Amino acid sequence: MRDTLGAGSLRSLVQLAWLCLLSSVPHGGAKVLEKTFEEWLRYRDECLRRMASEPYPAGLFCNRTFDMYACWPDGSPGTAVNVSCPFYLPWFEKVKHGLVSRRCGTDGQWVTVNGSQPWRDYSQCEDELEVTAEEEGARRLMVSFKVLYTVGYSLSLLTLISALLVLTACRNLRCTRNYIHANLFASFGLRATSVMVKDALLERRWGAQLVQVADWEALLSHEAALGCRAAQVLMQYCILANHYWFLVEAVYLYKLLIGAVFSEKNYYRLYLYLGWGTPVVFVVPWMAAKYLKENAECWALNENMAYWWIIRIPILLASLINLLIFMRILKVILAKLRANQKGYADYKLRLAKATLTLIPLFGIHEVVFIFATDEQTTGILRYVKVFFTLFLNSFQGFLVAVLYCFANKEVKSEMKKKWQLWKLDHPVLCCAQ
Repeated sequence: MRDTLGAGSLRSLVQLAWLCLLSSVPHGGAKVLEKTFEEWLRYRDECLRRMASEPYPAGLFCNRTFDMYACWPDGSPGTAVNVSCPFYLPWFEKVKHGLVSRRCGTDGQWVTVNGSQPWRDYSQCEDELEVTAEEEGARRLMVSFKVLYTVGYSLSLLTLISALLVLTACRNLRCTRNYIHANLFASFGLRATSVMVKDALLERRWGAQLVQVADWEALLSHEAALGCRAAQVLMQYCILANHYWFLVEAVYLYKLLIGAVFSEKNYYRLYLYLGWGTPVVFVVPWMAAKYLKENAECWALNENMAYWWIIRIPILLASLINLLIFMRILKVILAKLRANQKGYADYKLRLAKATLTLIPLFGIHEVVFIFATDEQTTGILRYVKVFFTLFLNSFQGFLVAVLYCFANKEVKSEMKKKWQLWKLDHPVLCCAQ
């Protein structure tokens, strides 16, 4: 027998695949699909062994067969053959008393549709319509969320690239403070890139045409998941880098405000280790734990929460430190304002204003949702959590670039000078306008 799916079976499995994939937030759909396919293989093997062991009847009959959906015994001509719903269906407990039927023609051939596809009635084996409608609503909501964060990450990436070009192109803007900003921009840009690459890989993978059983085996193999796993690792690394570069921003601002005397060059190397090196310390053991203990799909599921905390504890720690620094800086600024210290550097106050705007925004939502994982939240709470998390995460890069670069008076002044110099160097073009 050639393991090729008929149109009806193919449609059923494809619908099952997308149903599982698009409902992956509440149910871990890729895991469900993988388990379903494993159960389907077991059902097929049992069917083939049973067909090989049972004796054939005498006379005219419809031949025993496995039509990629159910296992059919020999049928008497002119009768309907009923078998139980196959046990590999994810909703089998709901339909375990249901039957699927085929008709054996008077010529000893199974009745077909369009001359080639097997006819069968599997209405009793379908999932309930109420559940389908609910999951369709969840699917539409997830699609809307995907559009939201895709727009957010795309806008952030364009803004961050522009901000990096401005900071690197203007010599007068090259200082430790702006170097730190540039690294923060780079971490957000890499994060946005990794998210979009991961989505592209998933769409390419699940959008492939699946006709033969070998196609499904290849789809669910570990080799097929290597690309999205690499993107997942990069995304987790960039998330940690975001938080620790923001911690660097807070530490640098704190040193400026308290008036500490230090060598910026020496500290900048430490900032690089803190911002880019610290995430490696946590991502490597998380990656090892996933590979050894939860090596399934794109490593996005958290069956054992202990592995999840390898990533979340350092994020929570950085967020809490940022909040503590925020409160300390606020106290220092209020004290200096009360003392009316007019000689206080204006750029320090501008930097403080930007950072104090970002620290609560980035810290509070992490602390609020740190214990509310996708696996542990249900109903409206989970969708509220998913919306705010996706919205804040995707638009963070845009907000960072605007506050630290495009809204910065120093940057705007430098860009204005560049524009004036360009007009002087190109008088013909300016006059033509």
